[in-house]
Amino acid sequence: MKLSIVIPAHNEEGSIRETVSELVQGLTEAVIEHEILVVNDNSSDSTEKILIDLSQQFSSCRYVDNTPPNGFGLAVRKGLENFSGDAVAIVMADGSDAPEDVIAFFRKIEEGFDCVFGSRFIKNGKTYDYPLVKLILNRGANLFIKILFGLRYNDVTNAFKMYRKETIEGLKPFLSHHFNLTVELPLKAITRGFTYTVLPNSWRNRTSGEAKLKIKEMGGRYLFIVLYCLIEKWLSLDDYKKGKKNHR
Repeated sequence: MKLSIVIPAHNEEGSIRETVSELVQGLTEAVIEHEILVVNDNSSDSTEKILIDLSQQFSSCRYVDNTPPNGFGLAVRKGLENFSGDAVAIVMADGSDAPEDVIAFFRKIEEGFDCVFGSRFIKNGKTYDYPLVKLILNRGANLFIKILFGLRYNDVTNAFKMYRKETIEGLKPFLSHHFNLTVELPLKAITRGFTYTVLPNSWRNRTSGEAKLKIKEMGGRYLFIVLYCLIEKWLSLDDYKKGKKNHR
């Protein structure tokens, strides 16, 4: 199997080179066939120049440009339209996700799961330098989703997840333009009957650049996509269930 890593990057000149280099090294040492697909999300700094260098340095690395407007969800969607692997992981450009977690997730995909979700808040999950306000809001939002959908999974908003190619096709069409895509994908996967497992993962706060998640802007967007997925769960009459002939 071939693994694709989709990395949305908006003004990530301070971290993208190290992030890609560490991923290539880790996946090569693990003997995993892979591609690193970076989506240049309308960057105004030297991100694109660095991506040109990386694509020349590593044969497994390439990049595509996201057309305006920029946005995390739109950039990820661009990557999900262009990856070539049998499975795909969404990885942050700022180095917050660990290459060893990518490898562990892929081994579960090889076992046959449709999706692998990460949790930073189960045994062996870790966070480093997590801002307190963000942590409180995160735990509250995830508890709300957990109760609403009757889930045991406690970190739905975690961006770090992995999906089989067929699963991504089964989750379309996508609605989210921003970070709420991190909620749309797993909730649709669960509601539509795709198999998944949860593994602990680590998260480390960025050491350079500016965080792209704007908490004040995201509340309504998260709520919209959660309610959309809940309506699908209640009213779709299993039209979108995995394996349905009329599934699109």
